[in-house]
Amino acid sequence: MPLSHRTSGSTARDDYLEQILHLIEEKGYARPIDISKKLNISQASVTNMLLKLDSEGLVKHEKYRGTTLTEEGLRIAKAIIDRHQALTRFLELFEIDEDTIYRDVEGMEHHVSRPTLEVIKSLSDHLQKNPEILAEIKAGMNLPEPPPETASIT
Repeated sequence: MPLSHRTSGSTARDDYLEQILHLIEEKGYARPIDISKKLNISQASVTNMLLKLDSEGLVKHEKYRGTTLTEEGLRIAKAIIDRHQALTRFLELFEIDEDTIYRDVEGMEHHVSRPTLEVIKSLSDHLQKNPEILAEIKAGMNLPEPPPETASIT
């Protein structure tokens, strides 16, 4: 796939930028230890990637002070989150279970092109505004039944 259709060029890079933005929004800052915990990666690996992202102009990493996103890093992080939300919203229309959606979206968000994403967004909007069309599509599909709710035993 041409890089023009990608968010930044690598899945790992996308994951870091997305997580840095989430941490900044949640805590006001992103430290290597927090990124390490969120991504389940060693702190040394995180520091190495932050130095690489800094050299690429996507983050500003200052030892002992945390990491911020540059304008370009923020643009890419927001695009990744937009892709994630759009794909999740589309799959939720078909009542796919949350774990499956999460796993699938984590793979798709890094590879879906901008034109395809725009089609998915438009289709999601149309199906939400026209639930009878969504019901007709679902009726014609052989969708697996959602797992039954497990009753709590008290």
